[in-house]
Amino acid sequence: MPEKPEVLTVVKSLKKKILGKTITACNIYWDNIIASPTPSVFKQQIIDQKINSITTRGKWIVIKLDDYNLLIHLRMEGKFFFRTKGDEKLKHEHVEFILDDNISFRFHDVRKFGKMYLIENDKVNNTKPLNEIGLEFDDKNLTKEYLFDKINTKKLPIKTVLLDQSIIAGIGNIYDDEILFMSGINPNRKANEVSLKDCDNIIKNTNIVLNKAIKLGGTTIKSFTSEEGVHGLFQNELLVHGKAGTNCPKCGTMIEKTKIGGRGTHYCPKCQNK
Repeated sequence: MPEKPEVLTVVKSLKKKILGKTITACNIYWDNIIASPTPSVFKQQIIDQKINSITTRGKWIVIKLDDYNLLIHLRMEGKFFFRTKGDEKLKHEHVEFILDDNISFRFHDVRKFGKMYLIENDKVNNTKPLNEIGLEFDDKNLTKEYLFDKINTKKLPIKTVLLDQSIIAGIGNIYDDEILFMSGINPNRKANEVSLKDCDNIIKNTNIVLNKAIKLGGTTIKSFTSEEGVHGLFQNELLVHGKAGTNCPKCGTMIEKTKIGGRGTHYCPKCQNK
């Protein structure tokens, strides 16, 4: 699943291609992609809306139109394709936006897990899903005190808690492993056992890991790419995620893999022994 760096990479690519364009038509081929409003209302409201800006909130792509915000979550395998109006629709292209200049901007999703919302501009930050999202990783208010306050009563593993988007937005499974490794914290450790100093290290390493991943265009793993021909390079920098059976880059101990909260988790039993 794409995490914050991958979503930012998608946005960077989209800005070059659709910023300033106007949506002249919309075709929905799989209704479940549209979370709100109903597909028929969605199609009606989005016509003649200009794309004025594109940003992110957590793992959501936020496209600001004249009167609405179009929110898109890629989930497992969502990506965007660009065609010419009238080109044959491929099997997994579920939503199509026709832009001026006869550009066909298509949402492709093999698993059909992606979601879209169309919300009025003045309501978007006070309405689900954005009103449920925590602080961004680079928010000045993301302090060790904030994180400690959010997690110190939770008995779940710290690995699971860091995936909670209502605390820190944008961390997913891959970067969770990397952050905890760099912080020297065992992913199975209970969140309420994590100290204030540990919280400080988690925040510092979150910034280091995510900023580096953003610089390298995110991580391309399995079938995920941000769009056709766009691939991240951070997978070449991963220290533990996906490295089970190889030697730890710090101490040489074999990296182990386990499951925590149903998520594949990679760690060094020696470096992450607290």
